[in-house]
Amino acid sequence: RVIKTCRKMGIQSVAVHSDVDSSAVHVKMADEAVCVGPAPTNKSYLNMDAIMDAIRLTGAQAVHPGYGFLSENKVFAKRLAAEGVMFIGPDTHAIHAMGDKIESKLIAKAAKVNTIPGFDGVVKTAEDAVKIAQEIGYPVMIKASAGGGGKGMRIAWNDEETREGFRFSSQEAASSFGDDRLLIEKYIDNPRHIEIQVLADKHGNALWLNERECSIQRRNQKVVEEAPSTFLDPVTRRAMGEQAVQLAKAVEYSSAGTVEFLVDSKKNFYFLEMNTRLQVEHPITECITGLDLVEQMIRVAKGYRLNHKQEDIPINGWAIESRVYAEDPYKSFGLPSIGRLSQYQEPLNLSNVRVDSGIQEGSDISIYYDPMISKLVTYGATRAEALGKMEAALDNYVIRGVTHNIPLLREIITHPRFISGDISTNFLPEVYPEGFKGHQLDVTERRELLASAAALYITAQLRSQKVLGNLSPVEWNQWELHAELGEGGHSVVVTKSQNVFQVEVDGEKVEVSGQWNLASPLLPVTINGTERILQCLSRDASGRILLQYMGTTVRILSKLAAELNSYMPEKVSEDTSSILRSPMPGTVVAVSVKPGDTVAEGQEICVIEAMKMQNSLTAVKQAKVKNVHCKPGETVGEGDLLVELE
Repeated sequence: RVIKTCRKMGIQSVAVHSDVDSSAVHVKMADEAVCVGPAPTNKSYLNMDAIMDAIRLTGAQAVHPGYGFLSENKVFAKRLAAEGVMFIGPDTHAIHAMGDKIESKLIAKAAKVNTIPGFDGVVKTAEDAVKIAQEIGYPVMIKASAGGGGKGMRIAWNDEETREGFRFSSQEAASSFGDDRLLIEKYIDNPRHIEIQVLADKHGNALWLNERECSIQRRNQKVVEEAPSTFLDPVTRRAMGEQAVQLAKAVEYSSAGTVEFLVDSKKNFYFLEMNTRLQVEHPITECITGLDLVEQMIRVAKGYRLNHKQEDIPINGWAIESRVYAEDPYKSFGLPSIGRLSQYQEPLNLSNVRVDSGIQEGSDISIYYDPMISKLVTYGATRAEALGKMEAALDNYVIRGVTHNIPLLREIITHPRFISGDISTNFLPEVYPEGFKGHQLDVTERRELLASAAALYITAQLRSQKVLGNLSPVEWNQWELHAELGEGGHSVVVTKSQNVFQVEVDGEKVEVSGQWNLASPLLPVTINGTERILQCLSRDASGRILLQYMGTTVRILSKLAAELNSYMPEKVSEDTSSILRSPMPGTVVAVSVKPGDTVAEGQEICVIEAMKMQNSLTAVKQAKVKNVHCKPGETVGEGDLLVELE
């Protein structure tokens, strides 16, 4: 993202990278590249000595720190200043003031910015945390003072959760930020998360560039964002913007930054934190304002004044961003997935679609870094237009080799509650209390999917026969097939006339047509006059075809294959009550039991860290520990056996 703007401005760039990222997109794009160490972040992207050496080696004049790692590290900014290298971001005073949640809250109060009730000091022990939580009143939010990106945050509804939250938040904070200090504040139930983009120069000028709605979250991390918000009226927007600018001026802020607020149902808003860097979701602000925020950051760092006034900042149209992750959305709305991108095709053939990514076909998604694949952004004159573009973009996005969250993203943006704008940070658990199970097809959608899959199956069979030259003298214009969708099987009869298929599904007729390149992962079909995009996930030698439609998958078999399949022995599900397997790839941080111990139901057995998040794994029943197959520091894969119980 940064290199693209540097190229536009005629500025040469140097990429720093870890050894596992040596063939990454940013490394290939940059004019020069320097390896700064092995895969673990503390030995590469957080290794200030190695990065300073790279700066000296290449004679770099400025550093853009990106979205994470050292982007809000005041020590790094100071070291750059000492070498006469420009940090493309705010000065160390602002980073220090806003990077510390405790100090930032006090500064916000003094700047007359609305703040959340809570304890303004550092919480030292778990028992202190319980005492403070009781005084504030449950529920409370336990937060890393130096935190960001949802790391080191826990909601507690009682004393036990406060003790556990204190332990996990401090461990995550130490691991992600090298600072384990925590604070506690009142948790505002069911709020919206709305942030204001600010831009300030070194001459005392500051602007607010409207808001972004970031309420769709899982584990305090954003999933879908939009600009502007459906909830704010011009009066509230101005009040939030002016308070954000007051805060920026109070810390003499320069560069792009974001002031995050929680907004309750009555449009009362409270300061949450300030991110003293470029936000991952900045493209949607760029879409509605026409400003290149990276260009503005570079100009400000060089000492130029802002060349816009507040009245120059428009809201033109609507923009939506979906964060595409290498995650399994059917596990806790997204547990990390790793692998190699065997096929990767961004939907850039569509108009008003932007994809910010740092990967390409063949790239590896590893356990070391954030699981984000890309930021998929769509833009339209209206919200409905932007949402329509997003739906098409998700359907046209080809990702193979890792499990991804596109089915969940598609379900969110087409959900009636999201479309109506009735959202909060609790959207996902409220809409899917039992977890995400995939798109629930209605009767018409089910029929459309089965009919399309059957038509494509027959097309593939006819092509194979043509290639093999063994067309039967029997009249090949009607076929009986078997379709598997979810738990159910369906009988399908297909009749073909030129390029049009008449498909009878459970007694109802559907017309399907299309000119298909069966080698393509994207298959455009016309179903009863409506155009849709299907994706072919796999085809095997037996002719079985696996298709994706609206995030749902279907298998098609010939009638004979289905009959023979019924004789296959069923695979018995593993009894998981006495074993604990890793639900994701990661590193074992702690093992809390040893052979011979008795554990209670719900007791922690071990902690796995994956992609910078810690996950506590617990016993599903009271039992005695038979064997422990892991130890702290070990890397484990998804499904690896960790602990056996008697």
